[in-house]
Amino acid sequence: MTYRVTQKEIEQVSALDGPARYAHFIKRVTDWEQVWGLHTTGGWASAGSEGVEAFPLWPHPEYAKLQAQGQWQNYVPEPIELEAFLGEWLPDMQDELVQLAVFPVGNFQAVIVPASQLLQDIKAELQNYE
Repeated sequence: MTYRVTQKEIEQVSALDGPARYAHFIKRVTDWEQVWGLHTTGGWASAGSEGVEAFPLWPHPEYAKLQAQGQWQNYVPEPIELEAFLGEWLPDMQDELVQLAVFPVGNFQAVIVPASQLLQDIKAELQNYE
């Protein structure tokens, strides 16, 4: 289960610059303990640019749905529980040097970070909950 977003909130948050969307992402995924990717029977969506492959992530399925078009038209938002994301996904991605495309909007405008950075930033935010 996830939080509700209004159309107005989607528009306002999507209009934020990359660093502000990244901060929003960190806050929301720690609040709701889920991240969202796009998935199909063939696997998870990924995007590449200039030889760099990136795994896209969103804080809510509605944002992910907006990107499920073009090459991703058959993909649907799929949650990843935060505990598994921090304990398994990010360490594996870190080992494989996978880049993460955090909160892409529009024409795939995202903040690209290494898995190690995202892991560090989420863990730092979680410290505020202890």
